[in-house]
Amino acid sequence: MPTILNQRKLALTHNHKNPGLLSLAAIVMITGGALAFGTAPDTLTYSGQRYSVTEPLDTTSPIKVIDAETIHTRELKIQAGDTVAELLERSGISDKDVLPFLRSNQEAASLFRQLAPGKVISSQIDADGTLLALSFPLNGSDNAYLSIRNTAEGFTAKTLEADYESRVVHQSAIIRHSLFGATDSAGIPDSVALQVAEIFSGVIDFHRDLRKNDRLSIIYELKTRQGKAEKLARILAAEFVNDGKPHHAFWFQVAGGAGGYYDLNGNSLKKAFLRSPLEFSRITSGFSSGRYHPVLREMRAHRGIDYGAPTGTRIRVTGDGVIEFAGVQGGYGNVVTVRHPGGKTTVYGHLSKFAPGIKKGARVQQGDAIGYVGATGLATGPHLHYEFRINGVHLNPQTVALPPATPLPATQLADFRHQATDHLATLEMLGVSPLTMLD
Repeated sequence: MPTILNQRKLALTHNHKNPGLLSLAAIVMITGGALAFGTAPDTLTYSGQRYSVTEPLDTTSPIKVIDAETIHTRELKIQAGDTVAELLERSGISDKDVLPFLRSNQEAASLFRQLAPGKVISSQIDADGTLLALSFPLNGSDNAYLSIRNTAEGFTAKTLEADYESRVVHQSAIIRHSLFGATDSAGIPDSVALQVAEIFSGVIDFHRDLRKNDRLSIIYELKTRQGKAEKLARILAAEFVNDGKPHHAFWFQVAGGAGGYYDLNGNSLKKAFLRSPLEFSRITSGFSSGRYHPVLREMRAHRGIDYGAPTGTRIRVTGDGVIEFAGVQGGYGNVVTVRHPGGKTTVYGHLSKFAPGIKKGARVQQGDAIGYVGATGLATGPHLHYEFRINGVHLNPQTVALPPATPLPATQLADFRHQATDHLATLEMLGVSPLTMLD
């Protein structure tokens, strides 16, 4: 289709660029050429008999000529509560045959079953709102997607594997107000910014530690399809200079084991606990021995941290452990208590609901979703109340000393340093190169 459309577009372009020639050609056709040019000397003139032959045209398979400039590509991020009919309407698809086809086709049924918030549905339509093509990412594989096509025989639906190419990207950004503001201005995808926050979550609290002029230099691998960036493959190396102190992260695959991120000395960046149970939010109430309670209207100790965030925001468990309690408990409302090794306990209160599978005795791993932000119990608005205890004693989650990182085994250090040295040289070049002050 692209080749044919390009040829049509080229032909149309030539005609529009030469209107005089088009008009002249029309005169030639009408007058037989005599009016336009006359007859040159020594030119043979046909004096035979002219006659017309009328032949019927086949009108059973009309072909719609499409100008490439009238094709529109629409991408919509699916929101909670969206239906297929609503997505088609928001995409500008007015073709009334599309929805019945999707509902009746067995291959297309996955579109209805896997319609999850955050996914992106892409469509190509013409100026009349006729659907030409539609693609939808499927569960179970990074590359699988549902492909809907409008062919001469009608709509077709197939499950295909995306043909991705990988490219390595080098970028820098300077923080003025927020991590996302800086990465947006630098053209760094949100998925990269989120992974940066995740990688450094054990050493930087992105809720309170960011400073103006902090700098991010990053090397990451991006998967592309047909020249368009589709998704992040992996961050290969990153440097985050926070309040003048550089923090480094290098991806390294241990021989015969899982990969992870390590600092310059080969220490794992994965701490036993994350500094925050939310990726991003604002702190609305800090750890205190006495504060004015907005609901009870009295001074009471606040033995945790309150993170303000919209209802439904995902809450992640900060360390590996076992669910000790999941249910309703007094002023906490919906609350989850997790027991960790070494006498440590974390508490997550005021949840709107629990994540699937969260119940007493269930094992959880660091980063797993345990629930969603709400305002149950004694709360004036949606937020998460988070506590960190050691042997029953409440400690400030923001300042408590976290267990040291686990280093690479000595047998792996040489390979790691060789790989990290190349990335470090690139990061240093990115760091000293002139940068635009970003938002």
